[in-house]
Amino acid sequence: MTPLDSPARGHLRRALDGLYAFGGGLAALCVLGILILMLWASAGRLFEWRVSWVNDVVAWLCAAAAFMGMAYSFRNGDFVRVTLVLEWASPAVRRWMEVVALAVATVTIGYLGYWAAMFTYESWQFNDIAGNMVAIPIWIPQMSFVVGSAILVIAALDECVGVLRGQRPTYVTRVEERHARGDFSEEL
Repeated sequence: MTPLDSPARGHLRRALDGLYAFGGGLAALCVLGILILMLWASAGRLFEWRVSWVNDVVAWLCAAAAFMGMAYSFRNGDFVRVTLVLEWASPAVRRWMEVVALAVATVTIGYLGYWAAMFTYESWQFNDIAGNMVAIPIWIPQMSFVVGSAILVIAALDECVGVLRGQRPTYVTRVEERHARGDFSEEL
């Protein structure tokens, strides 16, 4: 048994995949929350309820859904990739181009996540309150950006390490699996 096949590696793989699925699940719950709130607001307008607060919460849930689902989407090949140069490169060159792209993505997302965390920390530190209809500490909805960025940087680093070890990128494999099943829906 090689170190790459160790039981600890299997546990780590399951934990990471679980983390990405957890982020995707949170994103799905945010979308469900948006649906429920929009239906509530529609009914509320008919009954002349005060529903203007719904817009604030829906906006925060939209942002949370986008950020929380990024790692899951990335791993499943649902991000837009421009592969024109990759298609013409040899497998060895393609692998190194993927490594460079993933390394740049990891650093960039890490930088973004760091400043999102610092911004959110300052909002917490200064007790910044949302200035809209719903007056809550603004760091609460901002945390979705921090958590989503953290999960995405882990996913990008995970892919980069995998490609460095000679594995095919998961996002390429998953797209090929969908195509093999005859599912070309992401290309519509």
